[in-house]
Amino acid sequence: MSDQTEWMMQRRSLEGDACPVARSLNVIGDWWSLLIIRDALSGMRRFGEFQQNTGIAKNILTARLRKLVEHGVLKVAPASDGSAYQEYVLTDKGRALHTVIVAIWQWGASFAFSPQEVKPALIDRQSGQQITPIEVRAKSGQLVEPGDATTGRKGRLDGVARAARRR
Repeated sequence: MSDQTEWMMQRRSLEGDACPVARSLNVIGDWWSLLIIRDALSGMRRFGEFQQNTGIAKNILTARLRKLVEHGVLKVAPASDGSAYQEYVLTDKGRALHTVIVAIWQWGASFAFSPQEVKPALIDRQSGQQITPIEVRAKSGQLVEPGDATTGRKGRLDGVARAARRR
């Protein structure tokens, strides 16, 4: 894909959107960024590793790495082996995407494969056991299903939550 084609495909910025999902997509919302983060979470750190594993064109990889660094998801560090190369290291903000990547993995394993295909599994290295599906739970521990939650500002309940609280 040429730089011109990529420029024409650019979407409007969601940086100032009121929705946390929209703001997140502004940073990590393209598939290349998510695949780079997936690979970084699995231990990859070098440009060549990301390029080889994803098959992404070098110019697009350069742009995505730059964006992830600018947004504080990755940081550039000298190569850990002392060579002249640089590495891309996950920040705390980047490591916090682990749950997101696992949730996408689990969704994909459940719904993106045909019944005839062998589905990959995530295995805990220490126990050798398959990782259980991610669940959303309230502070009480109760499972939160779609439709069970509402939105509001942190520290301020919206009208629906206030009404439920009065009951």
